Amino acid sequence: MTRVLIVAHHDRAEAPGLARRAASWLQARGHEAFVVPEDAKALDVEELADDRSPTEADLALSLGGDGTTLRAVDLVSAAGVAVLGVNVGLLGYLNEIEPSGLVDALAGFIEGRHAIEERMMLEVRVQHRDGSIESPVRALNEAVVERDEPGHTVRLAVRIDGAPFTTYAADGLIVATPTGSTAYSLSARGPIVSPSHRALLLTPVSPHMLFDRSLVLDPEQDLALEVIGHRRAVLSVDGRRAGLLDEGDVLLCAASAVPARFVRFPGARHFHQILKSKFGLADR
Repeated sequence: MTRVLIVAHHDRAEAPGLARRAASWLQARGHEAFVVPEDAKALDVEELADDRSPTEADLALSLGGDGTTLRAVDLVSAAGVAVLGVNVGLLGYLNEIEPSGLVDALAGFIEGRHAIEERMMLEVRVQHRDGSIESPVRALNEAVVERDEPGHTVRLAVRIDGAPFTTYAADGLIVATPTGSTAYSLSARGPIVSPSHRALLLTPVSPHMLFDRSLVLDPEQDLALEVIGHRRAVLSVDGRRAGLLDEGDVLLCAASAVPARFVRFPGARHFHQILKSKFGLADR
């Protein structure tokens, strides 16, 4: 018996119907499908609600775009549960399956006709100026430290493996994984990196200085971003606001020992094909 957690976009009209379709198909074959209660209420699929831990699933089925898949990864990655992403809505980078292939993908997973792709995640911790350190948080795409006040920059002193690098005056700094290279980092003119690669990407957002290049660092290196000056900063992790950083607070970033795991199938769209479609690149 396979236990499947369904994570669906709350505002996509197709999502509730796809969730019910997946659940019905699974249940008819002796498997289980469940949705966390808050999602079940938002999607009006309360018949699928279950308050068990998401980490008890054997598979997380994501029905939405990249944001929904990021949420699924956040729910299950600590337990090593793989995510099967079905793209609902706009073209995303993380999901290779279209809604028409939902049932075939579920069957392929249950029958073992799939591979597991692991992607590096980021682990971030906040060290406050009093020396206390918050519990670590993982990100598949990025951690971002940005200005809190419109019209002002934030000053961030960067250390690499404990050694001072430089102080940025910018709208913010992005610390991204290769998977996150096509997210916020890309819009800040960061490099596009194959998601199977392992690296830390440091990309400034609208820097008020001549040095505006991204850094591509070894995944074993540690990054520290310290807020300098009286202006505080906002920390976001995978698009979710995670708190405020005051002067002297430090964001500690490193590659996580826990990877994100994705279900992949032969013949599905690959990263470079999705990239080509996203940017409308022509054959020559």
